Amino acid sequence: MSENKKQPDIIIIGGGAAGLSAAQYAARAGLSAHVFEEMAPGGLLLIIDELENYPGFDTPISGFELSDKFAQQAEKFGAVIHYGTVESVTRTEKDSFTVVTSDGTFTVPAVILATGAKRRELGVPGEQEYQGKGVSYCATCDGPFFKAKRMLVVGGGDSACGESLFLSKLSGDIVIVHRKDRFRAQRSIAGMVEHDDHIETRFMHTVNRIIGDGKKITAVSLHDNATNRDYEEPFDAVFIFIGSDPRTKLVPYAEVDEAGYIVTDELMRTSVPGLFAVGDVRNTPFRQVVTAASDGAIAAHAAAEYIDELRGQAYV
Repeated sequence: MSENKKQPDIIIIGGGAAGLSAAQYAARAGLSAHVFEEMAPGGLLLIIDELENYPGFDTPISGFELSDKFAQQAEKFGAVIHYGTVESVTRTEKDSFTVVTSDGTFTVPAVILATGAKRRELGVPGEQEYQGKGVSYCATCDGPFFKAKRMLVVGGGDSACGESLFLSKLSGDIVIVHRKDRFRAQRSIAGMVEHDDHIETRFMHTVNRIIGDGKKITAVSLHDNATNRDYEEPFDAVFIFIGSDPRTKLVPYAEVDEAGYIVTDELMRTSVPGLFAVGDVRNTPFRQVVTAASDGAIAAHAAAEYIDELRGQAYV
């Protein structure tokens, strides 16, 4: 990709659904938008084998294909995608940011942070191998593929309990395991899980390994800590909800909530003027590809207005 040597108007850090959507809308608004992505456009989209709930597609589309469409469309409108890293983002005293990257140093009036959150993994054998083949970290994304099948949920917080309740509407054979003797979730949601006839709860349990035939999951090896017993059971899918860590280290000066996610308003504005946050890095109530794309569009629009205001002030 050819690079624009001129200083851009806005830098977008992260090339997932939120970042690429922001790039498209920023470019369409007439801004010079540069995206920095460490690996390949798409972010967590790339691990989704089939996406069946993204608006506008009658048949499932792979995360890779959708990511490619996002990137091509952003570039079509003039966004520049860099395959590189961002080392630091410093707020200056002149209503701008100094962004140090592997492709040079840029000075811009606005930054959109779309770095996402790193999901916590179990780290057990079979987890990596069967991601997208039965191992999932999103029930609303992948649960419908396993209707009426046997599913295992791992975790004990709000996400694990809430996603278990969602899955229980798709199947009457849900097992949730938690390594402690009680849920960490809010009492109300934990109580709903414990009284759901479609969900079997097993405390003091951990996962040893995930077993499959090379194409799909067939079983899971579990450890009962209360009895110090290992055993295997057949399962068709494993949903893992043991938390995630938002990638906020580039902007330690931005306000975060108790879980570490960046706090934004409805326009994706953070506590720092000119800094916007979108997608999984912010305190969003619903984490889906479509909501991430929406965040990006809103942030780009708000950033364009912010930049116009700054430039208008400069001409006064």
